[in-house]
Parts: sequence; structure tokens; C-alpha cells
Amino acid sequence: MSSQNRPASLGGVGLRYKHYQDILEQRPSKIGWLEIHPENYFGGGPSLYYLTKIREHYPLSFHGVGLSLGSDQEPDREHLQSLKDLIKRFEPFQFSDHVSWSVSGNAHLNDLLPLPYTRETLDRLCRNIEITQEFLGQEILVENPSTYLQFKEDVMAEPDLLNALVKRTGCHLLLDINNVFVQSHNRHFNPYEYVDRVNLEFVREIHLAGHTERVIRKRGREKEVLLVDTHNRHVCQKVWDLYAYTVKKRDPVLTLIEWDQDFPTFRDLCEESYKAQDIMEQAGRKNVA
Repeated sequence: MSSQNRPASLGGVGLRYKHYQDILEQRPSKIGWLEIHPENYFGGGPSLYYLTKIREHYPLSFHGVGLSLGSDQEPDREHLQSLKDLIKRFEPFQFSDHVSWSVSGNAHLNDLLPLPYTRETLDRLCRNIEITQEFLGQEILVENPSTYLQFKEDVMAEPDLLNALVKRTGCHLLLDINNVFVQSHNRHFNPYEYVDRVNLEFVREIHLAGHTERVIRKRGREKEVLLVDTHNRHVCQKVWDLYAYTVKKRDPVLTLIEWDQDFPTFRDLCEESYKAQDIMEQAGRKNVA
């Protein structure tokens, strides 16, 4: 990785259209890098112009949303070529995508859908990750999904699936702490035990985001609440606590704040990143001590 590609600090934020001008005007030095969804830039236009200007000041990470690594079909070659062309142009320091599926035949679904955790799923994910890595000529990161159900067919826990993907393909992990917390609430498991089970040595990036509470059933004074991974508000304290636990075990690692709708001011977005950086500094001091 060249010095131009290396993040100046571990804290980053997701680059979204509303903040293009703010970034160019303010250029906060404590934000070390920016992450984009590369599919948003395949068509050129004003967004590509702004990305070119912003890349002059910040290194980039690409976070794909369209490869559908969990599909029973191989990743689309035209899509891979578009990714490769964009990677060549902007030289991101890493590329990631999701442990999910969104494509079947000619149907492209606007969501990252869950998978049963079976041997067949593991084999299919490994095949598609290996195809992607060979085509792009680099190792990729895969992100744990945000899910709202569990399949009866499951034969392994999600952390074990992630660890197996790393072992078999040489990929690395993007650990979304908010996704872990959302799942733990909706599916009633301990999120700290999930973190303990993941091989944190291979985590190269962490995502943090806000979620929404939705009441799905009321019985008298009792109510059942579903957490939805909406990326539209501040990170809640319980997610911050889980993050602090993770970086204390893992040591500080590249950490991104995701915010995809109901956008805050750019200053507020940066403040979330600064909070993550403060937690990392505290964890680093404790680990050294």
C-alpha cells in the first residue's frame, strides 16, 4: 500500500452525496479515509466528478453491495469488470462485500438477503469469493449480515461460517458491530459471545451504525420490539459498549461510521467517528498497560 493509499487515522465515514461539498470545503484532518459503494459510480456523472476531487485528499475503501456472493450463480463478469476498472482508477486500499444474496437469474433485488448456514452455502460463498479475488487480483473482506430470521436448515453458527470462509479462501472480515447487536436482540443470543467466537485476528475493518426500534406486537403493557438496521441515526450506547469490548480484544482497527438516510450534518457525522477514535485510544492504552 502506497503512502497515498494509507489512511492517516483509523476513523472513517461513509461518503454520501449530501456531504460531497462539505468534505471538500472542511477536509477534517481527523477523518482518515472514506468508504463508498462503488456501484453508485458505475454510470459516471457528477458523483464521479466529486469522487475524483475528494480522492485527491482522502484514501478510499470500496464497499460493494452488488456481487451477491451467496447466490447459486457466479458473480457477474461485467459487474466485476466495472469494479476492476473503478479500482484501477481510484486505487482503494481495500474492497469488501457481504455474506448475503441479492441476485437470482435476471432478478436483481434491492436488498441484502439472508442465507441458511449450511455446507452448501459455505461452498457456494467460497467459490464466489475465490472467483472475485482472482478476477480483482486481491484479497477481499466479507461482512457479517444483518438478519431477522434463522433457518431451520442451519448446521453452523454465523461466526463459525465467517471463520471457515477466512480459512478456505484467504479473505478477511469486515465486522459490523451494529449488525451483531441487531441480530442478538431479534434472535435472542449474547452479542459478546458472538464476538468471542469470531477470529478477530482476521478482522480488518469494523462498521458502526444506528438502528431503528419497531414495535411488532403488543400484549397489554408488554410489547415486542424488532430492531431494524436502518443506518439513519446515531450509534446507540449498547453498540458503543460492544464496540469497546471488541477493540479491546482485537486492538484498534479501521472503523467506519455508516449513515445512509435521514442524513445528519457532516459535522455530526464526523463527531461519531471521533467518538470511535476516542474508544480506540482508550482500548489501546489499556492493552499496552
